[in-house]
Amino acid sequence: MAVTTNQFKNGMCIVYSDKMWIIVDFQHVKPGKGGAFVRTKLKELKTGRVVDVTFRAGEKLDDVRIETRRLQYLYGDGAAYHFMDTASYEQFELTADFVGDAAKWLKENDEVQVMYAGDEAIGVEPPMFVELAVTETDPGFKGDTVQGGTKPATLETGAVVQVPMFVETGDTLKIDTRDGSYITRV
Repeated sequence: MAVTTNQFKNGMCIVYSDKMWIIVDFQHVKPGKGGAFVRTKLKELKTGRVVDVTFRAGEKLDDVRIETRRLQYLYGDGAAYHFMDTASYEQFELTADFVGDAAKWLKENDEVQVMYAGDEAIGVEPPMFVELAVTETDPGFKGDTVQGGTKPATLETGAVVQVPMFVETGDTLKIDTRDGSYITRV
């Protein structure tokens, strides 16, 4: 299906130069002299690189329909991660390279969203917030306060996040997966 630059929306997936791109940001520009154009920031689905592209106003591009499916994370064996569709109980295997940074937030039995363009999986989205146990961190010292500094803590999935000094090994923490920041102790 073809869309014009007038129909652009953030998050829309388009085909440009025989590759699939997500529109991260766009801006319609109508200069006083010359024709109008659309300045866009596009993120390539396969590699994740972001580029700036300018289109003429009214230019037509192919639109790609993106669907998200909720899958349950079963386990990882090092080379691949295994998921199950909770509706059909069909199991999927995705490579470690494909899952990428999302893997450090995945705990067995967590639900994730996998984005599909047609029949091809294009991305894994972990839950926005996860609760993970601290497996290793330096001990806090007497006199450390809440407003004090931070220290690194290793979580049960292997992710390392900065936490306040009062966090100890064995604590369960709520983490924001978008930026890897500590939210609170659970």
